[in-house]
Amino acid sequence: MRKGRQRYYDRFASFYDRFVATHASDQQQSARCFLAEKTETSPGDSILDICTGTGSVLLHHQDRVGKDGVVVGVDFSRGMLKVAKKKVTDRSKFLLVQADVAFLPLKEGRFHAVTCSHAFYELKGETQDRCLREIGRVLKKGNPFLMMEHDVPQNALVRMLFYLRLLSMGRKKAIEILKHEKEMLEQYFTRVEKVLTPSGRSKVMICRNKD
Repeated sequence: MRKGRQRYYDRFASFYDRFVATHASDQQQSARCFLAEKTETSPGDSILDICTGTGSVLLHHQDRVGKDGVVVGVDFSRGMLKVAKKKVTDRSKFLLVQADVAFLPLKEGRFHAVTCSHAFYELKGETQDRCLREIGRVLKKGNPFLMMEHDVPQNALVRMLFYLRLLSMGRKKAIEILKHEKEMLEQYFTRVEKVLTPSGRSKVMICRNKD
C-alpha cells in the first residue's frame, strides 16, 4: 500500500503545483510566511520540513535562517523532491532527503525547528506515532514543532462540507485527530498551543518539550 502511495505522489508531482494553484490564492503564501515566522529561528539556525512535497515552504524558511543557516526537506516521494530541487537554486543552503518520516536519518538534537505543512493528517497509525517521536528526537530541547493544517470551519454548513471532503478522501482517521488534536499532541509534547493564520482558514499547532 505504501509503495502504491509513493508511486501516486511520484506521478502527481509533475503537475501538483499547478493543481494547487487552481484553487489557491495569495493567502497560501501568507500562511507559509506565517509558519516560517512562528519558527522563531534566526540567521545561522537549522530548520527541518517534513513531508516537504514540492518544497513550497523551504524558501520561506531560508529567508529566516539566512546564508549561514541550513534548511532540510524530507519526503518519501522522489518525484516530489525532483520538483523541489528545481526551486532550490543555492544547494549549499538546502538539503533534500528522500526518507520515511517515521525513520529520520538525522542526528539527535540537530534542529532549531521542525515544520509540517498540510500533510500530517495523511500519515497513518504507527507511522504517525513514530514520526512524532522522531521529531522530538531531532529537535533541540525546548524548540518547536509546528504543524500547519486547515482549521475546522466555524460555519455549520461549511464545516459539514469540510468533514465530507475528508471522508471522500479516505481520511476518517484525520477527523478523529481533529476532534482530539491537542490531547493527541500532548502525548508527545509538554506544551501545545494553537494559533490561527492571518486568513483564519489554517491553524498552526506549536508543540514544545521542556528545556
